[in-house]
Amino acid sequence: MIAIESLTRKYGGLNAVDNVSFTAEPGRVTGFLGPNGAGKSTTMRILVGLTKATEGRTTILGRSYADLPNPGREVGVLLDASAQHAGRTGREILTIAQRTMGLPSSRVAAMLEQVSLTSSEADRRVRNYSLGMRQRLGIATALIGDPQVLILDEPANGLDPAGIRWMRDLLRGYANDGGTVLLSSHLLHEIEVIADDLVVIGRGRIVASGTKASLLQQAGTTVRASSGLADLEAALRSNGFDANPVPEGGLRTSADPELVGKLALAVGVALSELRTADGAGLEDMFLELTADTQREGAVA
Repeated sequence: MIAIESLTRKYGGLNAVDNVSFTAEPGRVTGFLGPNGAGKSTTMRILVGLTKATEGRTTILGRSYADLPNPGREVGVLLDASAQHAGRTGREILTIAQRTMGLPSSRVAAMLEQVSLTSSEADRRVRNYSLGMRQRLGIATALIGDPQVLILDEPANGLDPAGIRWMRDLLRGYANDGGTVLLSSHLLHEIEVIADDLVVIGRGRIVASGTKASLLQQAGTTVRASSGLADLEAALRSNGFDANPVPEGGLRTSADPELVGKLALAVGVALSELRTADGAGLEDMFLELTADTQREGAVA
């Protein structure tokens, strides 16, 4: 449903997006992950025709976005919830979208109900909305045309925990019904529980991609100890296993936990943590892959 092929966008001497290729499939949620400034938003803007690619191509439903006859009926887009017209009411914004797409007026009320905006909230000016309310309105606008594809950039910003759970349930149901979802975030845990596939970008390049299950398998076993990790690392490597440092101390290895425990006992290392890959293991891998692109860790 979404195909991105050898995509590059240059700004002067900077490659904001550098030879990026991936697909997002029907019936699945694809999480597009990376630190702030990694190239996620630029890629999405190119995908929906707001920024021109320097090289490469993107297609949605087999066509470029500009060639779709009625884009809102086929692709729902939310790139910036704060960009909505502040002087209009939520109901007016949805009504404009409904009329532009040639939809029945009943879609406005249906969308307000679906995203849990009350009648009084719908008649309030958007300038008086919280960020969470703007996100709900933006999602309603994206969904109003009953599209086959959703493209959402950081949709959880401003939502409280209940709102994040609501969004996850909504998008999971949309994908289960056969829709295609491309969902970006700079925080892995926000979309890890909903994504079927993950694409990780750093400094404009794809650094990892695959199903969530395959990336968890790559994450391996995480082990921590107060001392002796160098001896354990040497023992793991001498037995043919990878052993790499992880953020905040510790090792990640391809060896299974039982073998790691036996080797630790053999070299006299008292373990403080030993676990198979889970969400935290995947987060460790994500942070390692993008470590040199994290703003907080950047060196001037």
